[in-house]
Amino acid sequence: MAYTSLNGKDLAKRMKQSMAQEVKALSEQGITPGLAVVIVGNDPASRIYVNNKKKDCAEVGIRSFEYALPEETGEEELLELIDALNQDSAVDGILVQLPIPRHLNEGRVIRRISPEKDVDAFHPYNVGELMIGNMIFSPCTPAGVMELLKDAGIEVSGKNCVIVGRSNIVGKPMSMLMLHANATVTVCHSKTRDLASVCREADILIAAVGKPDFITKDYVKKGAVVIDVGINRKEDGGMTGDVDFAEVSKIASAITPVPGGVGPMTRAMLLKNTIKACKMHKNKRLS
Repeated sequence: MAYTSLNGKDLAKRMKQSMAQEVKALSEQGITPGLAVVIVGNDPASRIYVNNKKKDCAEVGIRSFEYALPEETGEEELLELIDALNQDSAVDGILVQLPIPRHLNEGRVIRRISPEKDVDAFHPYNVGELMIGNMIFSPCTPAGVMELLKDAGIEVSGKNCVIVGRSNIVGKPMSMLMLHANATVTVCHSKTRDLASVCREADILIAAVGKPDFITKDYVKKGAVVIDVGINRKEDGGMTGDVDFAEVSKIASAITPVPGGVGPMTRAMLLKNTIKACKMHKNKRLS
Protein backbone atom coordinates (compact mmCIF):
# COMPACT_ATOMS: atom_id res chain seq x y z
CA MET A 1 0.00 0.00 0.00
CA ALA A 2 1.13 3.58 -0.63
CA TYR A 3 2.06 5.50 2.49
CA THR A 4 2.09 9.19 3.40
CA SER A 5 5.50 10.49 4.44
CA LEU A 6 5.14 12.74 7.48
CA ASN A 7 7.86 15.18 6.51
CA GLY A 8 8.91 17.21 9.53
CA LYS A 9 11.55 19.06 7.55
CA ASP A 10 8.96 20.70 5.29
CA LEU A 11 6.57 21.51 8.15
CA ALA A 12 9.37 22.94 10.30
CA LYS A 13 10.42 25.16 7.39
CA ARG A 14 6.87 26.52 7.07
CA MET A 15 6.65 27.06 10.82
CA LYS A 16 9.97 28.92 10.87
CA GLN A 17 8.78 31.23 8.10
CA SER A 18 5.69 32.06 10.16
CA MET A 19 7.75 32.50 13.35
CA ALA A 20 10.17 34.82 11.55
CA GLN A 21 7.20 37.13 10.88
CA GLU A 22 6.22 36.96 14.56
CA VAL A 23 9.74 37.85 15.64
CA LYS A 24 9.87 40.69 13.12
CA ALA A 25 6.65 42.13 14.57
CA LEU A 26 8.13 41.90 18.08
CA SER A 27 11.37 43.55 16.97
CA GLU A 28 9.37 46.48 15.59
CA GLN A 29 8.20 46.99 19.19
CA GLY A 30 11.82 46.94 20.36
CA ILE A 31 11.64 43.36 21.65
CA THR A 32 13.81 40.45 20.51
CA PRO A 33 13.34 36.92 21.90
CA GLY A 34 16.48 35.43 23.42
CA LEU A 35 17.48 31.80 23.99
CA ALA A 36 20.42 30.83 26.23
CA VAL A 37 21.93 27.40 25.55
CA VAL A 38 24.32 25.91 28.10
CA ILE A 39 26.56 23.03 27.08
CA VAL A 40 28.91 21.30 29.54
CA GLY A 41 31.73 19.16 28.14
CA ASN A 42 32.61 18.06 24.62
CA ASP A 43 30.00 15.46 23.65
CA PRO A 44 30.05 15.47 19.81
CA ALA A 45 26.30 14.83 19.43
CA SER A 46 25.49 17.62 21.90
CA ARG A 47 27.74 20.01 19.98
CA ILE A 48 25.85 19.22 16.74
CA TYR A 49 22.50 19.80 18.47
CA VAL A 50 23.65 23.12 19.93
CA ASN A 51 25.00 24.32 16.57
CA ASN A 52 21.69 23.41 14.90
CA LYS A 53 19.73 25.31 17.54
CA LYS A 54 21.89 28.40 17.04
CA LYS A 55 21.33 28.14 13.28
CA ASP A 56 17.55 27.84 13.80
CA CYS A 57 17.53 30.92 16.04
CA ALA A 58 19.42 32.92 13.41
CA GLU A 59 16.89 31.87 10.74
CA VAL A 60 13.91 33.31 12.62
CA GLY A 61 15.65 36.26 14.26
CA ILE A 62 15.92 34.95 17.83
CA ARG A 63 19.08 35.99 19.67
CA SER A 64 21.05 32.96 20.90
CA PHE A 65 23.51 33.04 23.76
CA GLU A 66 25.87 30.08 24.07
CA TYR A 67 27.61 29.17 27.30
CA ALA A 68 30.14 26.39 26.63
CA LEU A 69 31.56 25.13 29.92
CA PRO A 70 34.42 22.66 30.38
CA GLU A 71 33.76 19.04 31.34
CA GLU A 72 35.10 19.58 34.87
CA THR A 73 32.73 22.48 35.67
CA GLY A 74 31.44 22.22 39.25
CA GLU A 75 27.75 22.02 40.09
CA GLU A 76 27.68 25.29 42.03
CA GLU A 77 29.29 27.13 39.13
CA LEU A 78 26.64 25.79 36.74
CA LEU A 79 23.81 26.65 39.14
CA GLU A 80 25.17 30.20 39.57
CA LEU A 81 25.14 30.62 35.78
CA ILE A 82 21.51 29.46 35.65
CA ASP A 83 20.63 31.91 38.45
CA ALA A 84 22.19 34.74 36.43
CA LEU A 85 20.29 33.72 33.27
CA ASN A 86 17.03 33.55 35.25
CA GLN A 87 17.57 37.21 36.15
CA ASP A 88 18.70 38.33 32.68
CA SER A 89 15.88 40.21 30.92
CA ALA A 90 17.49 39.56 27.50
CA VAL A 91 17.03 35.80 28.03
CA ASP A 92 13.51 34.41 27.55
CA GLY A 93 14.40 30.73 27.37
CA ILE A 94 17.10 28.63 29.04
CA LEU A 95 18.16 25.24 27.75
CA VAL A 96 20.82 23.06 29.38
CA GLN A 97 21.89 20.56 26.73
CA LEU A 98 21.55 16.99 28.00
CA PRO A 99 23.28 14.75 28.86
CA ILE A 100 25.49 16.62 31.31
CA PRO A 101 28.61 15.06 32.90
CA ARG A 102 27.87 12.45 35.55
CA HIS A 103 29.29 14.44 38.47
CA LEU A 104 26.47 16.98 38.00
CA ASN A 105 22.99 16.34 39.41
CA GLU A 106 20.65 16.57 36.41
CA GLY A 107 17.50 16.90 38.51
CA ARG A 108 18.95 19.74 40.58
CA VAL A 109 20.11 21.55 37.44
CA ILE A 110 16.68 21.30 35.76
CA ARG A 111 14.91 22.47 38.93
CA ARG A 112 17.10 25.57 39.06
CA ILE A 113 15.78 26.89 35.73
CA SER A 114 12.85 29.26 36.20
CA PRO A 115 9.65 27.49 35.02
CA GLU A 116 8.87 30.62 32.97
CA LYS A 117 12.14 30.19 31.05
CA ASP A 118 12.07 26.37 30.91
CA VAL A 119 11.46 26.12 27.16
CA ASP A 120 12.29 22.38 27.19
CA ALA A 121 9.40 21.87 29.67
CA PHE A 122 11.50 19.58 31.89
CA HIS A 123 11.00 21.43 35.20
CA PRO A 124 8.74 19.50 37.62
CA TYR A 125 6.36 22.50 37.73
CA ASN A 126 5.87 22.35 33.96
CA VAL A 127 5.58 18.56 34.05
CA GLY A 128 2.78 18.95 36.61
CA GLU A 129 1.03 21.55 34.45
CA LEU A 130 1.25 19.13 31.53
CA MET A 131 -0.46 16.44 33.63
CA ILE A 132 -3.51 18.64 34.23
CA GLY A 133 -3.56 20.05 30.69
CA ASN A 134 -2.57 23.58 31.70
CA MET A 135 0.83 23.81 30.00
CA ILE A 136 2.90 26.98 29.88
CA PHE A 137 5.18 25.15 27.45
CA SER A 138 4.65 21.84 25.69
CA PRO A 139 7.65 19.46 25.69
CA CYS A 140 9.33 19.90 22.33
CA THR A 141 9.46 16.39 20.84
CA PRO A 142 5.95 15.25 21.86
CA ALA A 143 4.50 18.63 20.82
CA GLY A 144 6.29 18.30 17.48
CA VAL A 145 4.66 14.91 16.95
CA MET A 146 1.22 16.41 17.61
CA GLU A 147 1.90 19.20 15.10
CA LEU A 148 2.94 16.65 12.46
CA LEU A 149 -0.28 14.66 12.95
CA LYS A 150 -2.41 17.81 12.88
CA ASP A 151 -0.73 19.11 9.71
CA ALA A 152 -1.32 15.78 7.97
CA GLY A 153 -5.01 15.82 8.95
CA ILE A 154 -4.66 12.65 11.05
CA GLU A 155 -7.41 12.48 13.67
CA VAL A 156 -6.22 11.50 17.15
CA SER A 157 -9.48 11.57 19.11
CA GLY A 158 -10.87 8.09 19.74
CA LYS A 159 -7.82 6.32 18.28
CA ASN A 160 -5.76 3.64 20.00
CA CYS A 161 -2.27 5.05 20.56
CA VAL A 162 0.59 2.81 21.65
CA ILE A 163 3.82 4.44 22.81
CA VAL A 164 6.91 2.25 23.08
CA GLY A 165 9.18 3.90 25.66
CA ARG A 166 8.49 5.63 28.99
CA SER A 167 11.23 8.26 29.23
CA ASN A 168 10.61 11.59 30.94
CA ILE A 169 11.59 13.41 27.72
CA VAL A 170 9.35 11.58 25.22
CA GLY A 171 7.29 8.62 26.37
CA LYS A 172 5.55 10.02 29.45
CA PRO A 173 4.79 13.53 28.12
CA MET A 174 3.74 12.04 24.78
CA SER A 175 1.14 9.94 26.60
CA MET A 176 -0.23 13.06 28.30
CA LEU A 177 -0.57 15.05 25.07
CA MET A 178 -2.32 12.09 23.45
CA LEU A 179 -4.69 11.77 26.41
CA HIS A 180 -5.48 15.48 26.24
CA ALA A 181 -6.30 14.95 22.55
CA ASN A 182 -8.75 12.16 23.55
CA ALA A 183 -6.74 9.17 22.33
CA THR A 184 -6.83 5.89 24.24
CA VAL A 185 -3.22 5.44 25.31
CA THR A 186 -1.05 2.43 26.15
CA VAL A 187 2.55 2.99 27.27
CA CYS A 188 4.88 0.03 26.74
CA HIS A 189 8.38 -0.58 28.10
CA SER A 190 10.98 -3.30 28.70
CA LYS A 191 8.68 -5.22 31.06
CA THR A 192 5.67 -5.25 28.70
CA ARG A 193 4.55 -8.81 27.91
CA ASP A 194 4.13 -9.77 24.25
CA LEU A 195 5.04 -6.29 23.05
CA ALA A 196 4.39 -7.08 19.39
CA SER A 197 0.74 -8.02 20.00
CA VAL A 198 0.15 -4.86 22.04
CA CYS A 199 1.68 -2.73 19.28
CA ARG A 200 -0.50 -4.40 16.64
CA GLU A 201 -3.56 -2.91 18.39
CA ALA A 202 -2.33 0.61 17.65
CA ASP A 203 -3.96 2.99 15.19
CA ILE A 204 -1.05 5.32 16.01
CA LEU A 205 2.23 3.68 17.01
CA ILE A 206 5.00 5.86 18.48
CA ALA A 207 8.47 4.35 18.87
CA ALA A 208 10.87 6.00 21.34
CA VAL A 209 13.16 3.24 22.59
CA GLY A 210 16.59 4.13 21.20
CA LYS A 211 17.10 0.75 19.51
CA PRO A 212 17.93 0.73 15.79
CA ASP A 213 15.21 -0.77 13.55
CA PHE A 214 13.55 -2.34 16.62
CA ILE A 215 9.97 -2.02 15.33
CA THR A 216 9.48 -4.40 12.40
CA LYS A 217 6.33 -5.11 10.37
CA ASP A 218 5.39 -7.77 12.94
CA TYR A 219 4.64 -4.96 15.41
CA VAL A 220 2.43 -2.93 13.09
CA LYS A 221 -1.21 -3.23 12.12
CA LYS A 222 -1.91 -2.67 8.44
CA GLY A 223 -2.88 0.96 7.87
CA ALA A 224 -1.46 2.23 11.17
CA VAL A 225 0.23 5.61 11.50
CA VAL A 226 3.83 5.09 12.65
CA ILE A 227 5.87 7.82 14.36
CA ASP A 228 9.60 7.13 14.74
CA VAL A 229 11.22 9.29 17.43
CA GLY A 230 14.50 7.35 17.44
CA ILE A 231 17.78 8.64 16.05
CA ASN A 232 20.48 5.98 16.00
CA ARG A 233 23.91 5.98 14.39
CA LYS A 234 24.65 2.97 12.16
CA GLU A 235 28.07 1.33 11.83
CA ASP A 236 28.53 2.89 8.39
CA GLY A 237 27.98 6.36 9.89
CA GLY A 238 24.44 6.72 8.55
CA MET A 239 21.34 7.31 10.64
CA THR A 240 18.35 5.11 11.31
CA GLY A 241 15.36 5.28 13.61
CA ASP A 242 13.73 2.80 15.97
CA VAL A 243 11.52 1.59 13.12
CA ASP A 244 12.59 -0.64 10.23
CA PHE A 245 11.42 1.87 7.63
CA ALA A 246 11.89 -0.39 4.59
CA GLU A 247 9.59 -3.05 6.09
CA VAL A 248 7.06 -0.95 7.96
CA SER A 249 6.48 1.61 5.19
CA LYS A 250 4.96 -1.19 3.13
CA ILE A 251 2.02 -1.60 5.54
CA ALA A 252 1.72 1.78 7.33
CA SER A 253 -0.71 4.42 6.07
CA ALA A 254 1.66 7.17 7.21
CA ILE A 255 5.19 7.13 8.62
CA THR A 256 7.94 9.55 9.64
CA PRO A 257 11.32 9.22 7.93
CA VAL A 258 14.63 9.33 9.83
CA PRO A 259 16.20 11.78 9.44
CA GLY A 260 13.75 14.50 8.43
CA GLY A 261 10.70 13.42 10.42
CA VAL A 262 10.38 14.21 14.12
CA GLY A 263 13.85 15.77 14.59
CA PRO A 264 13.22 19.06 12.76
CA MET A 265 9.90 19.41 14.60
CA THR A 266 11.59 19.17 18.00
CA ARG A 267 13.78 22.12 17.09
CA ALA A 268 10.84 24.09 15.65
CA MET A 269 8.87 23.66 18.87
CA LEU A 270 11.82 24.96 20.88
CA LEU A 271 11.67 28.17 18.84
CA LYS A 272 7.90 28.34 19.33
CA ASN A 273 8.29 27.99 23.11
CA THR A 274 10.99 30.69 23.17
CA ILE A 275 8.75 33.15 21.31
CA LYS A 276 5.87 32.28 23.66
CA ALA A 277 8.14 32.93 26.66
CA CYS A 278 9.16 36.29 25.18
CA LYS A 279 5.53 37.36 24.75
CA MET A 280 4.77 36.26 28.32
CA HIS A 281 7.68 38.29 29.71
CA LYS A 282 6.70 41.28 27.55
CA ASN A 283 3.15 41.23 28.95
CA LYS A 284 4.48 41.00 32.51
CA ARG A 285 6.75 43.99 31.96
CA LEU A 286 3.80 46.00 30.60
CA SER A 287 1.40 45.04 33.39
